[in-house]
Amino acid sequence: MIKFEQDNEKFKIYFRDNLFFSHNPENPCFKIGIGIGKYKQSHASFTIKDNIIKTILLKKFKILNKSDNQVIIEFSEDNYNLVVEFFVKEDKLLITPKSENEDINRFWMNIVSYKDESVYGCGEQFRLLNLKGNIIPIWVQDASPELRGDHTYFPQPNFISSNHYFCHVEINSYSVFNFESDLYHELHFWNIPSEILIGKYDSLLKTISELNKYLGLQPKLPEWVFDGIWLGIQGGPEIIDEKIQKALDYNLKVTAVWCQDWQGIRYTSFGKQLFWDWKYDDKLYPNLPDYIKKLESHGIRFLGYINSMLAIEGNLYKEATKKGYCLKDKDGKDYYTTMTDFPAAQIDFSNPNAVEWLKDIMKKNMVGIGLDGWMVDYGEYVPVDSVPYSGISGEQFHNISPTLWTKLNYEVIKETNLLGELIFFARSGFLGTSKYSIIQFSGDQRVDWDEELGLPSVIPAAINIGLCGIGYYQFDIGCFTTYGKFKRTKELFMRSAENATFSMVMRTHEGNRPTENWQFDSDNETLHHLAKMVKIHVELKPYLQHLSDEYQNKGLSPIRGCFMHYEDDPELQNNKFQYLLGRDLFIAPVIKPDHKKWEVYLPKDNWIHLWTGVEYQGGWIVVDAPIGIPPVFYRKASSFKALFESIKSIK
Repeated sequence: MIKFEQDNEKFKIYFRDNLFFSHNPENPCFKIGIGIGKYKQSHASFTIKDNIIKTILLKKFKILNKSDNQVIIEFSEDNYNLVVEFFVKEDKLLITPKSENEDINRFWMNIVSYKDESVYGCGEQFRLLNLKGNIIPIWVQDASPELRGDHTYFPQPNFISSNHYFCHVEINSYSVFNFESDLYHELHFWNIPSEILIGKYDSLLKTISELNKYLGLQPKLPEWVFDGIWLGIQGGPEIIDEKIQKALDYNLKVTAVWCQDWQGIRYTSFGKQLFWDWKYDDKLYPNLPDYIKKLESHGIRFLGYINSMLAIEGNLYKEATKKGYCLKDKDGKDYYTTMTDFPAAQIDFSNPNAVEWLKDIMKKNMVGIGLDGWMVDYGEYVPVDSVPYSGISGEQFHNISPTLWTKLNYEVIKETNLLGELIFFARSGFLGTSKYSIIQFSGDQRVDWDEELGLPSVIPAAINIGLCGIGYYQFDIGCFTTYGKFKRTKELFMRSAENATFSMVMRTHEGNRPTENWQFDSDNETLHHLAKMVKIHVELKPYLQHLSDEYQNKGLSPIRGCFMHYEDDPELQNNKFQYLLGRDLFIAPVIKPDHKKWEVYLPKDNWIHLWTGVEYQGGWIVVDAPIGIPPVFYRKASSFKALFESIKSIK
């Protein structure tokens, strides 16, 4: 399965007949070096620069062993060495680089690329779909609109090539994936990876399936998540009851209320924020356990909120600091992190005692009072100069902290025997997160139409994260971040709801400045529109459950780039604002204001327009798309044809 070709000072390595490594003295396939990283942190946003002290081009090589399933090569230059073993393990190519030089902390690897190749993945990417021609940093960061750029809450050191292979790297350090060259992909790591894995298959679908299953799939969703919308409401039982009744008066199917202020609020310069003490606020929510039971008697579940921080004015912080459960600075003091305009302490997830302590609190204060789920926020804030309990460096701990945070929440639900009944939805992630995250959400979008910061950005993010293990993904209907001139409009809310209709979960958010944003109940037309969209979503339940089963069995995310099923069409490789929901639904959301018609590119197939029944065979078309009639098509050959046809009669 490994083919090795040598020509004097040059060699080539093929796996499954695909050329992956081409080495010559002018352009070696591996480099090593010594560097000092410079990090500048503001909240959870980082400016990162590298001071390279020494770069060693590994021009010389010696073959230590060679067979059909293994090649071991020793590279050397200037008294530095690197031994790289290539061997076949369970139908994949496993690469393990090792150096005897302990001062080496930089590593470069070149993988052969091609001009017409497309590249996808690297986690949740908001700005791009096809990554070819771009440089992608792999570092967990706050990707709020005012900070975004190339930031992402959920990066991953792996990618998928249109040449039917994936490359996955086991490493926690800062990394840079450079796809600018037509000759090679340069992967740069701030340490030597423990292993690099390449899987090569006969199709793109098979490649995606194998990578997702290797990374680990999310636990299966409870059935109730498909039965209606989760309304984000704040302010206490009186306000919640009033808004729920208004929703029910319009036949809006409500399956849950999400009350992020269940543990109290604080007002800051950013807007309405929360008080992080992780017990219910008995002034804002008196007798909350009884209120939750009342809601559940009407078929409505209660969802809350938690993040990785502690308010330093709260009782939990007093207990945590006394027991040494907070992340420390180099002087052994609790490392306070500035959040908007107040400090907070971070729980140290490298400390098993701190993990068990917080799990016990959550079991008592959240599960114990009847919460059916919660948002799992943050995880991106670990400073590189912090000193975690486990002894790992803050630099190494930063990227893996979100996975440990997500795992903690997963264990709370599993250990209370409620896996498959309770849910949580998490913001940040890294390697391993997909095994624990019940639902991933897109974080903060600006309440506007900006392609990289606003509503449109959730589409490429959903497609790319679906290539990295995540199948259950949601976003805030109406988006979240309001500041300056940016305020949520009625049209943005309604178009956002249309997009969410054709996803796995519908959930609204009031935003960080609720009184300045258009809400689901701001007028009758909005309520009628949302009720219609939710009815459609609920009608799709059999199809959504089918997609959930397909994800569990095959590792294919429900939200898919069109290129996955039509990979020979180059038009689809960069088309980042339309997608497939499973195999049979094509959605091209209206993502600009004041548009009643919309241009879409249909893959070459037989498609039926969901609302009119008109048939199309593919290519560019323009369709009517007033509010309430988003551009949606179903595949004529679908076994769900009767279900899809039933939707157009919903009003």
